Amino acid sequence: MRIDKIKLTNKEKKFLEDLTKTGKRNAKEFERAYVLLALDKGKSHEEISEFFDVSRITTWRIKKKYNESGAEEAVKEDERTGQPPKYSEKEQAEIVAVACTKAPEGRARWTLSLLQKNLKHKKGLETINKETIRLTLKKKNVSLG
Repeated sequence: MRIDKIKLTNKEKKFLEDLTKTGKRNAKEFERAYVLLALDKGKSHEEISEFFDVSRITTWRIKKKYNESGAEEAVKEDERTGQPPKYSEKEQAEIVAVACTKAPEGRARWTLSLLQKNLKHKKGLETINKETIRLTLKKKNVSLG
């Protein structure tokens, strides 16, 4: 049984205890805080893994991040790169601008299909689809209704 005790400062303990008792937090942040507090109490990786239902490698990674950066950084979620946005702010602004104009002749309002047909003729938006338009309008808080 491997015990890898860490020694939290009083300030770090208070931060972790406050984090687990107050505010809206990501479940992973709670998990990381509890793992750090358990490591400080001298619990083994196996005990922590079994009690908190996390893998030993997760415990090891949390401890490693704590040793490198401290308690506040150890509980934070790492940035995820994800796929870069396909359309620039200028193109998104153009989508919103078209959606805010008067609907075409014979139509009461814009629909996603009408917007798609109209926007496909614009430079840089040739491959746009209805879902991208919908998400862009939702993100910019623009309603078609």
